[in-house]
Amino acid sequence: MNWFETVRAGIEAIRAHRLRSALTMLGIVIGISSVILTVGLGQGAQDQVKQQISALGSNLLIVSPGSSTDATGMRRGFGSASTLTLNDATAIADGSVVPDAKSVAPTTSTSTALTAGQTNWTTSVVGTTTNWLGVRTRQVSDGRFFTADEVTQAADVVVLGSDTATQLFSFGSPVGQTVSVDGTPMTVIGVLAPSGSSSSGTSEDDQAVMPISTAMRLSGSTTGSVSTIYVEAMSANTLSAAYQEINALLLNTHGVSADAADFNIATQDSLVATANSTNKTLTVLLGGIAAISLLVGGIGVMNIMLVSVTERIREIGLRKALGATPSVIRRQFLVEASVLGLAGGVIGVAIGYVGATVLPGLINQPVSVSAFATLAAIGTALALGIGFGVYPASRAARLTPIDALRSE
Repeated sequence: MNWFETVRAGIEAIRAHRLRSALTMLGIVIGISSVILTVGLGQGAQDQVKQQISALGSNLLIVSPGSSTDATGMRRGFGSASTLTLNDATAIADGSVVPDAKSVAPTTSTSTALTAGQTNWTTSVVGTTTNWLGVRTRQVSDGRFFTADEVTQAADVVVLGSDTATQLFSFGSPVGQTVSVDGTPMTVIGVLAPSGSSSSGTSEDDQAVMPISTAMRLSGSTTGSVSTIYVEAMSANTLSAAYQEINALLLNTHGVSADAADFNIATQDSLVATANSTNKTLTVLLGGIAAISLLVGGIGVMNIMLVSVTERIREIGLRKALGATPSVIRRQFLVEASVLGLAGGVIGVAIGYVGATVLPGLINQPVSVSAFATLAAIGTALALGIGFGVYPASRAARLTPIDALRSE
């Protein structure tokens, strides 16, 4: 019996018991579809995190203040101190000191209520410089951004995020209208284009951006302290060099050692790694549960193949009596098991793709299915069919013709 005849005989044997074969494949179908969706959800979450962090800016370094300790001895987390100043930002922007820094944008941030007529909205008010737009890779969809002269003069102008503008102005363009920030009337000169990203749980589209000098005047700050300094490196290849240069500069100017640093520098890579660590753990956990389903499916294949061997003992004896070798018998049953595994894998992948299309609309979470994951899933299903079919096939091949023909 050649390979073509062996495959045809195996498919015919499966078709002869359609319901039993379908139930046998069910475990593999569920396992494969679960693996596809689990890996797809994990990969989709990681891609989403990378996309959101990339929206923060290109080749970005984020310098934040260190921790602080209050009068009761309570130590607060990073970012709670006031250890960064405009002088630090000016020093970092000095090309002779940090040659690998392309652009620097210091910022202050506070949550403040904005009022436009009878409408009010509490949002994040960000004070910064003209470099902020380029460093954060943002664009203005309506109007303009403030100028260097307006920063120098502490002008009463503001640029609204798209969500903030929608909340304050229901009709018409906000540009040219007035909003009140802590009782100070300010002219809206622009609206930022939507970024669709978030940072630390805060929407990047819900904020009001103004000159940093204006923000400091409104807050009454006289120390020149800033909450964050965003630094854009010359390129991705110089990101590490810029990190080292900024770290050395701030340690020197603050007069502290590396162990007692009163600032923290984060890169996009570290942000991605931190955000993805939880996603990877959940993906592995859910993938393990899906793998158990695959194992159960493989045991189901072995069970049905053992039943098939028992039912076809006389057929096996007749084939052997007519000259079929043990290898031919073994090959026939292995083909049947592999067809069951392969069919279950293909159906499982198809269901997984359908789920990957439908789920994002239901759970608002992207599902990314790669060609590698698809091929790996089908290969795994085929390997399961063959692996769990070896014992039944070997048992059939060991039967002697006389014993098989005597079987009732």
